[in-house]
Amino acid sequence: MTITLSPRALMSLLANGPKAMDVMDTAFRMGLLDALEPGPVRLDLLAVRFGVLPLRLYKFLDCLESLGFLIRDDPADDIGSTTYRAVPGLRDAVAAVVGPGAVERDRDRYPWRQLHGRMVEALQGEISISADDFAWPPKTDAQTADFERSMAVGLGPVIETMRQHAHLLWPDRRRLLDVGGGDATLAAHILDSAPDLRADVYNLPAVAPLVAATQAARGHPDRLGFVGGNFLEEPLPRGYDALSFVRVLHDWPDEVARHLVEQAYTALEPGGLVVICEEFRTPDRLAMQFFWSYFLIGVDNCVSRLREVTYYTGLLAEVGFERIAILPGGWELVTAYKPESAA
Repeated sequence: MTITLSPRALMSLLANGPKAMDVMDTAFRMGLLDALEPGPVRLDLLAVRFGVLPLRLYKFLDCLESLGFLIRDDPADDIGSTTYRAVPGLRDAVAAVVGPGAVERDRDRYPWRQLHGRMVEALQGEISISADDFAWPPKTDAQTADFERSMAVGLGPVIETMRQHAHLLWPDRRRLLDVGGGDATLAAHILDSAPDLRADVYNLPAVAPLVAATQAARGHPDRLGFVGGNFLEEPLPRGYDALSFVRVLHDWPDEVARHLVEQAYTALEPGGLVVICEEFRTPDRLAMQFFWSYFLIGVDNCVSRLREVTYYTGLLAEVGFERIAILPGGWELVTAYKPESAA
């Protein structure tokens, strides 16, 4: 079921955003979402199960329904026999926002409050996020490490899609270079599903200790490596038959994204595979990107531009890759191959 709210109704929800988050956090912590998602379930039974007052629960569930999260069957004669069912995936969505280790909780520690209430000044360029608070690219080892830890928090959809398509991606691959691969969390998960593969993370030298920690913790000491470098200043290393850009290209202007894809073509062996994965632009993903769109208004050096998937399929073709495909998943994968005959 798709619910489209009028602008006026949406504005009411936005104005009451903190209250809505209180309702969602309460429903998550109570375990109410675990009962509602399998549904349908009667209100009177829910009230008994959770030890709450039925009429108050009815109004609480109205709050959830107003957000578009519940499907309700409300008989005219008895409020207790009203049945509810949550929209599929609600619990996981709420966990991703308010649960332990949630992406939004991690984002909230960034200094966005420096812009809050001063957006006109920010748009006019009179105030910015200082480089001491957030620099792009990161300027210090501490900033680099902090950013990479933060990026690892949101890898869940990527890891799942990589796992789903492991049988298509890695059977004929020997060496993978994960460009900008963070602390190697993703590379370690890839190796779990690809026993014949070796993966190296290519990242700034300051990330090396984070990769070493992942290497020690994840049980792939001989197959997980690190190559230090800066792709803005030097060519990508060669000798790989697979190369990935995961949540990398969208952080850079078109000319840099194109340069990196061209570098990948040059660096890969003939027949080599390139994989691109990020939040390709859709209405849902633009909404989930809201924090970064807001925060980065104050950071001119970082683009964080959600592009349509067709941008990448077109770019890969222009550079010379072939057999271009889009593999479905929580976040799609764009895959392509360097021709076997290419030098």
